[in-house]
Amino acid sequence: MFRLKLKPLFAAVLIALAATSNASAQDDLINKVKSNQSANSKDHFTFTDVINLENTSIKDQGSSGTCWSYSGNSFIESEMIRMGKKPVELAQIFTARNAYIEKGKMYVKMHGAVTLGEGGAFHDVMNMYKKYGTVPRSVYTGLQEGQTRNNFSEMSKMTESVLAAVIKNDKLSENWLKAYTAVIDTYLGEAPTEFMYEGKKYTPKTFADQVVGINPDDYVEISSFQEYPWYTKFTLLVPDNWAFDQVWNVKQDELVEIVDNALKNGYTVAWGGDVSEKGFSWKNGVAYIPEIDFTQMTAEQKAEMFNGPKPEKKVTDADRQKAFDNYETTDDHGMHIIGIAKDQNGKEYYIVKNSWGLSNDYKGYMYMTKEFMKYKATDIMVHKNALPKNIAKKLAI
Repeated sequence: MFRLKLKPLFAAVLIALAATSNASAQDDLINKVKSNQSANSKDHFTFTDVINLENTSIKDQGSSGTCWSYSGNSFIESEMIRMGKKPVELAQIFTARNAYIEKGKMYVKMHGAVTLGEGGAFHDVMNMYKKYGTVPRSVYTGLQEGQTRNNFSEMSKMTESVLAAVIKNDKLSENWLKAYTAVIDTYLGEAPTEFMYEGKKYTPKTFADQVVGINPDDYVEISSFQEYPWYTKFTLLVPDNWAFDQVWNVKQDELVEIVDNALKNGYTVAWGGDVSEKGFSWKNGVAYIPEIDFTQMTAEQKAEMFNGPKPEKKVTDADRQKAFDNYETTDDHGMHIIGIAKDQNGKEYYIVKNSWGLSNDYKGYMYMTKEFMKYKATDIMVHKNALPKNIAKKLAI
């Protein structure tokens, strides 16, 4: 039900647009990777934990492109645990709602020449935390009465139509931001300015400062591309980097060094990258880089891709750059790396927490090879103290 009173003509236009809305791109992605599976895969893998850092419960982002917020907030929750604090399940949609406000401002400033969709990046989580604070998930879910899962498809069409009208004007009206915000709040609910938590009143800012207690400036984003000088910053050129934030550049093998060092020292890692690969199976909970290209596999090899450990292709920095340049590696998903496990052959995998619910073989978790992690990452985020000393020195951090 609309909480906002709209002029009849405007309301009619919005309703008509909503009727033609498409399914979420995230739904399309999930449906695509669901086809990558083998029968009885779990019977052919034996994983043993090496490191399994504490984390909060698996969530389901529903039909919304908010994986970046779910994984980014899960990362913050684990940071609270690492710091000896009682973890709070944070409101992913509070972060997303605020990012959409800021994204709308950038969209108008850039005359529509930036991506407006539901996606985002880990720096968005930290930037929104720094500007707006945060709230518990129990205080703000973004769900309206009767809803159990987020579905942003209709809202996205509405916000797109509003901003399309705004940028067509010769001069901005004084009310455009208010109108744009009102559409978002109609679907997600108005963001709380004050709330009670465990018998005490907070604002989002005081809750961030007094309860969560992280410093967003302590976290760094890191990527790896040959086209930029090593150990310098560059602007990550992916559509969801609407804020044009910069990341540090290291060699791809150093991505593994960083993740390993972080986990061994009690720090988890936020991972953004490409999961639309034949070697990524959500159902089976395994991700790897097949030694043989999928197009060259026999039917039998394809059917058994996830029936136990398989040999992997060894990728180079040049391979990684090429995959990004030709759109084989895109920024389509964000997840949370929380540990390391070994398979029955002693090979190490990262334990990864996803935000697609509990419907796979490992109840929402996955096992990702180190080769997949570094090859298909667009970026990672870690606490600066989690960096190996030699790499921190190269970055002058």
